[in-house]
Amino acid sequence: MNHNVIITCALTGAGDTVGKNPHVPVTPEQIAASAVEAAKAGATVVHCHVRHPQTGKASRDTALYREVMERIRDAGVDVIVNLTAGMGGDLEIGPGEDPMRFGPGTDLIGPLARLVHVDALRPEICTLDCGTLNFGDGDTIYVSTPAALRAGARRITELGVKAELEIFDTGHLWFAKQMMAEGLLKDPLFQLCLGIPWGAPADTTTMKAMVDNLPAGATWAGFGIGRMQMPMAAQAVLLGGHVRVGLEDNLWLDKGVHASNGSLVERVRQMLGCMGARAMTPAEGRVAMGLKPRH
Repeated sequence: MNHNVIITCALTGAGDTVGKNPHVPVTPEQIAASAVEAAKAGATVVHCHVRHPQTGKASRDTALYREVMERIRDAGVDVIVNLTAGMGGDLEIGPGEDPMRFGPGTDLIGPLARLVHVDALRPEICTLDCGTLNFGDGDTIYVSTPAALRAGARRITELGVKAELEIFDTGHLWFAKQMMAEGLLKDPLFQLCLGIPWGAPADTTTMKAMVDNLPAGATWAGFGIGRMQMPMAAQAVLLGGHVRVGLEDNLWLDKGVHASNGSLVERVRQMLGCMGARAMTPAEGRVAMGLKPRH
């Protein structure tokens, strides 16, 4: 069991959640305010996506990321910022017998273009989604090929940003270790992402199998989506890992009760206390994750 736990709060994500919970932040001001709320509740790390302020749809706009980071900094709270680099991998296959007629959900760009905002802003951490995945029950695929992953991993390392490897299935973990063996990544973080259809299911057996296949000494966290958010957080701590909560993954605090990012952080902190564990401060988290300081 891990008694000193890094809490990551994933603030908003890129999914179709705007309007399903009034606390889902959309504008840079709202996202930054939610980051501050999570930090004050005890989050060690905030994981940030951005959205188009007018539509709430997912965005890759560097200016929006910059505004979020500046607002967090200007708020005077200490929190580790983790920016997604997963945007730009969506491919909506055309319907029926016309698969090449890609749908409006397609947002497919190259591996270096997915890192433009990371290059510009140099956060302490950025993500790297470590494989292609059927995403939901429709025709959407998240695309991240071995060649693209090698290019992205190499660039993240060159930028001096800590990579957090998003592991949605066991093959993703296998390839993540291959990139480490090739010297493309230096001491990355691992995030075990469970419950996303159709990746790894959110259950004890699957999480333990993935943990058993992590590199020796790896720093890792795990999460489940929806109602499995808190059970998988507890399971991660029992298996020696860290945790992630937040509105990206779950909209509810209790049945019929909308969550906020702050309330989810508070809930997982309470759970840690009942387990005899504690949340790490951002300063402690930087040491544990081997982060380079950012100014």
